[in-house]
Amino acid sequence: MTQATLHYIHDPLCGWCYAVQPLISAAMERLGGRIALQLHGGGLFPEPTVLDESLARHITQSDQRIAQYSGQPFGKPYLEGLLAEQGTVLYSMPPIAAVMAATAIEPTKAYPLLVAIQNAHYQRGLRVVEPPVLGELAEETGLDGARFAMAFAEANGHPLMEHVQASRRMLESAGGNGFPTLLLEQRGEQRVFDHSRHYGQPQAFVEALAAALPALH
Repeated sequence: MTQATLHYIHDPLCGWCYAVQPLISAAMERLGGRIALQLHGGGLFPEPTVLDESLARHITQSDQRIAQYSGQPFGKPYLEGLLAEQGTVLYSMPPIAAVMAATAIEPTKAYPLLVAIQNAHYQRGLRVVEPPVLGELAEETGLDGARFAMAFAEANGHPLMEHVQASRRMLESAGGNGFPTLLLEQRGEQRVFDHSRHYGQPQAFVEALAAALPALH
């Protein structure tokens, strides 16, 4: 029986959210029966942002640290393709809408789709800001393409803006330090759950999270 909720305030194009992916995945695999996961997209790039040399250099340096701390792989198509190509656009809203669409259709597919989007971006160098790419990833995750397209269209616009604004209010209220921020909710109370010391250590993260949950009887 689910006893708690882990609120994950993230952004699909946030490198440190990619770094925390193994921790979240391990937690849901090991503790999925005891804890529910709720995704809150925060909109790191709320407007289309064309990647220039300065931003590309900043991201590359950050990615090097992420790889060192987390062990997460960064693929050649991303490093030598997406980050090196002129005209690459970073825009968080379409992938957030995609995750919202998955949640509306089949909630258990929402996190797998987020993982697929992250991996497509950082490993395969795909342009995950483009709806056709998101549609393909949704189908790879096991969602019906036609249903996803409809739900994706419905999520865009006002629902998407409301979702992002609510995520940012949650982050501000909790005093979180940007993306990713994890909030553990139990008995109606939320508190920030620190994950930062567990990068690259999924087992340790699972054990820490399990220790924070009520004992099993």
